[in-house]
Amino acid sequence: MSKVPLTVRGAEKLREELNELKTIARPRVIAAIAEAREHGDLKENAEYHAAREQQSFIEGRIKDIEAKLSNAQIIDVKTLNAEGRVVFGTTVDVLDVDRDEELTYQIVGEDEADVKQGLISVTSPLARSLIGKEEGDVAVLDAPGGQRELEILEVRYE
Repeated sequence: MSKVPLTVRGAEKLREELNELKTIARPRVIAAIAEAREHGDLKENAEYHAAREQQSFIEGRIKDIEAKLSNAQIIDVKTLNAEGRVVFGTTVDVLDVDRDEELTYQIVGEDEADVKQGLISVTSPLARSLIGKEEGDVAVLDAPGGQRELEILEVRYE
């Protein structure tokens, strides 16, 4: 399996979630299963089945996060020498020329993407149109509603 890019912040969030699942959620669901077993017949015990389902979800999520972290290529954008170009991890201020609207995006890994917070996936059409550009360049995005021009105002390595 090839390495998947991940920002330092994204890796930290995954590690925090993994730690919480292992130290808080897993012991809590194990206790809930033990308590439900004490109630008797497991065939008709809804609490037991719900706890087992929760346990299955937690164990699956733990495996998923561990796999993501083991296949991650963690990139610290602060240490990159991209010479002012837009690369993975950079924060970009753009001007949507058609709408006369300033927007800020950070290019992140697929698992970190959250458009509402301005975090766009490196594989998204928007990110692909920005990568390699510099301040003052205009990126052309092929959007469903037609082409949009985005003027790059500032590139930051935060």
